[in-house]
Amino acid sequence: MSEKQTFDLSFFMPGQTVEAEEVKVPISKRFVDKKGNVIPFVFKAITTERIDELEKENTTFKNVKGRGRVKDLDSQRFYARIAIESTVYPDFRSKELREAYSTQDPVEVAKRVLSVGGEYANWLNKAIEINGFEDEIEDLEDAAKN
Repeated sequence: MSEKQTFDLSFFMPGQTVEAEEVKVPISKRFVDKKGNVIPFVFKAITTERIDELEKENTTFKNVKGRGRVKDLDSQRFYARIAIESTVYPDFRSKELREAYSTQDPVEVAKRVLSVGGEYANWLNKAIEINGFEDEIEDLEDAAKN
């Protein structure tokens, strides 16, 4: 019989994990301060629980002949909502921005602010990356080895 290997679980106990840090990233060269410096967006990862809630909020069910009730995730809206919630600055949910762009929908505010070419896509991709969806398993394995 082999001895049971024990692992230290203290690393995973409440209060032991490192909180997600805010990350500053330039999304567009169009947003500059008075000195001409590019204004970075500020991102912070959201919780797994919040991501689950956003998934539920952006999922509908429809009846499909021969398959019954099928889940339908509006993935574009889902990822946009993750980006909205992960963006600390600018806060697309702010009353000031929503009023300025005449919409109550923060996703529409983001689309109007990030109106040039790849800006919106850059913003979405960065938010998704900040939340760990882009971490390659090999990168995580390398980090675990070091």
